[in-house]
Amino acid sequence: MKGTGARPQTRREWRLAALIAVVLLPLAALSRPGGVAAQEEDPEEAREAAEEAELARRDSLRRIFDPAAAFEPLDLPDPGPFRDATGAPGPEYWQQRADYHIRASLVGDRIEGTERITYTNHSPDSLTSLWVQLDQNLFRENSYGALRAEELEGDVRHGGFFRDGGFVISGVRVEHEGEMTVPEYRTEDTMMEIILDEPLPPAGAQVEVDIDFAFEIPETGGDRMGQLDIRGGIIYQLAQWYPRMFTYDDVNGWNQSPFLGQGEWYLEFGDFEVELTVPRDFVVVATGELLNPEDVLTPAQRERLARARTSEETIHIIEPDEAGDDETRPPGELPLTWRFRAEDVRDFAWAASDRFVWDAAGWEDVLIMSAYPEESLGGRGVSGWERSTEYLRHSVQYYSEEWFRYPYPVAINVAGLALGMEYPMIVFCSWESRGAFLFSVTDHEIGHTWFPMIVGSDERRYAWMDEGFNTFINYYSGIEFSGGEPILGQFMSPAQIAVDTQRPGHAILTPADSIPEEDIGVLAYNKPAAVLVLLREEVLGPEVFDEGFREYIRRWAWKHPQPADFIRTMEDVSGQDLDWFFKGWIYEDAVLDQAIASVERIGDTTTVTIENRGGIPMPLEIRILYQGGDEQRHDVPVEAWQVDGTYVLEVVDGFVRNVQLDPDGILPDVNRGNNVWGRGIIGRNPPG
Repeated sequence: MKGTGARPQTRREWRLAALIAVVLLPLAALSRPGGVAAQEEDPEEAREAAEEAELARRDSLRRIFDPAAAFEPLDLPDPGPFRDATGAPGPEYWQQRADYHIRASLVGDRIEGTERITYTNHSPDSLTSLWVQLDQNLFRENSYGALRAEELEGDVRHGGFFRDGGFVISGVRVEHEGEMTVPEYRTEDTMMEIILDEPLPPAGAQVEVDIDFAFEIPETGGDRMGQLDIRGGIIYQLAQWYPRMFTYDDVNGWNQSPFLGQGEWYLEFGDFEVELTVPRDFVVVATGELLNPEDVLTPAQRERLARARTSEETIHIIEPDEAGDDETRPPGELPLTWRFRAEDVRDFAWAASDRFVWDAAGWEDVLIMSAYPEESLGGRGVSGWERSTEYLRHSVQYYSEEWFRYPYPVAINVAGLALGMEYPMIVFCSWESRGAFLFSVTDHEIGHTWFPMIVGSDERRYAWMDEGFNTFINYYSGIEFSGGEPILGQFMSPAQIAVDTQRPGHAILTPADSIPEEDIGVLAYNKPAAVLVLLREEVLGPEVFDEGFREYIRRWAWKHPQPADFIRTMEDVSGQDLDWFFKGWIYEDAVLDQAIASVERIGDTTTVTIENRGGIPMPLEIRILYQGGDEQRHDVPVEAWQVDGTYVLEVVDGFVRNVQLDPDGILPDVNRGNNVWGRGIIGRNPPG
C-alpha cells in the first residue's frame, strides 16, 4: 500500500508480501558450492543439486523464443451448437438448475436442518444419479483435505479439522412425478452420489431431493466460516453449510471433485427460500431479501432501514452502544425465525451474532449494509468498520457503472473470523481489518459478485477466471476510490510480476488445487490481473478492451463460461488474433525478456538490434536519445517477432547517445539490465 507503511492483514495480502522471499531464496541456493564428490558423500546435497539442475533446465526452456510456436493458434475446443465460435453461448446452449428450500436452526454451536432441492435436468442426457457436495466433511479429522494439509503442513486456509467435524446425514428422500422413494446413496469424503431408481429424462425433467442434515460449527472453518468470540458474545459466519448440487455441464458432465480447501466452487444457479431459527437475542444477515422484518426487527429498526435505503450517508440500524441490549430485539423469550428469499443465485450464506453493530445506506434500489462488533471500530487515527458501508457502496456503484449493473436487492459486509470470503449478496471480512486494507478486502470480496456470482466460472479448474478477473477490476476500482493511485497496486506492478515470475513454476491455467499454496497469490490473483491490464492498456486499448470485457459479462451472466469462451469473445469484439497473448501469459510458464543485443554506428546510420530472449512476444517501445538531448520513440508491433527473435531499427537522424527499451517500465521484463545501452539516461526510469 503506497505511503502507509502498514503491513498486509488479509490472507491474500500477507501471502503476496512474502512472495519475494519465497521466490528469491531458492534462486540463491543455485550458487552453493559443491561437486560430484560432495554429492556422493551427502545424498541430501546430491538431491538438492539434481533439483537445481532441473530448475535450470526448466528456466532455459521458458526463455527460448520460437516464433512458429508462439504465434500458432491455441488448441481450443471445437465450437459447436452449445458454444459458438464467437465465444457466445450457442443456439442450443443448456444449463441445469437447482432451487432450494431450506429450514435450519442454530442450536448452541450446532446447525440442524432439512432441505428440499428441486433439480431440473435441461441437458440432452438422461441422468442415472445425482452428485451432491458435502463441504462440511472437509473438517473431519481424516478428510482428504486434512490429510493434504498434514502432508503440506498447511496453515489455517486448510484448518478447522476436529473430531466431531462434518455432516451428519440422517435422511435422504427422492420424489419424482409424485412418488417418494428412499434412494441408495454413497458418500466419499465431501461428495455424495444419490442413485436414482429410474433415470431422470432430459429436456426439462425435474426431481426433488430431501436431505436432513446437521453439523457442529467448526471454530476455524478453513478461513471461510466459523466462530469468533467477541466481548460479551459471539459471531457465527455460516457458509458451505448445506448439501448442495455439483454442476453438470456440456463440457465435463458431472464436475464432482473433493473439496480440499484451496480450490473453490463451481455451482448451479437457482432460487433459495431459507428459514433460519436462532435464539431471540441474535441478529441475522444473509443472502437475499428479508421477508418478515415485522417478526424479527423492532419498529425503530424497520424505520431506520427504510431511511437508509434512500440515504447516501450511513445510518445505524443498531448503534455501537445499543449492540447486545434487550431493546434491540422484539419482546419475548422464544427463538425467532428469519425468512429470506434469493433469486438467481448460486449459493447462500449467512451470519448471526448477539453483539452486532449494524449500519446501512442505499444506492439506487440496493440496500447496502455492514454488521460488525464494537471492537472493529477504528481508533488512534485509523478508520475501522464504521467506513465499511461507505466502501461497499463505492464498489457496488463503480462496478455497476463500469461493467454490469448489480442485480441483487442487498449487499452486506460481515466482520468475523474469515479473513476474506465471498458469497452472493454477502461477504465475510476480518474483524481486525482497518484503513486501506479494509477497503481493499471489502472491494475485492464484493467484486466477486461479478466473478463468479454473476459470471458462473469454474473456480476449481480456472481460479484465474475468478480471482484474477476480480483482482483486475479491483485495480481500477482502487484508482477511482483513491483519486489516481491503485490501492495495494504494488502487488501487481510490472516490477513485482517480473520478480514473481523469475523462478520456474506453474502456468496461470493450472487448476487451483494443483498450485502450491505459496504461489496461489501470484498465479490466481496478481499475475492474471496484471496480464489483463497489459491487454487493456498496451495491446487493445481501453475502449476496445472494455467493449469486449462488458460483452463477455453480458454473454455469460448466469451461465458457465470456459477459457475458450473468454478468449474467443475478446477476439470477436476486438477483431484481433490474441492467441499469441494468451498462449504465453496464461497457457505457459514463459517469461518476457526483451534485450538490446547491439548498437552500431556506420557512417550516418545507427543500427539498433533488439532480441526477444524470453518465450513471450509483446509490442515494444524504444526510446532513442541523441547527443544534443532530443528524443524519439519508436513503437514496435508484436508482429515484428513473427519471423524470428530479432528486430533491427535503423536511425539516421543524428548521433545516438542512449537507447532504452520500455522506457516507462510498463512491461514485466525479467531482466531490465539488458534494456539500456549508452550513457545519459533522462526521463522516467523503469521501476526496479
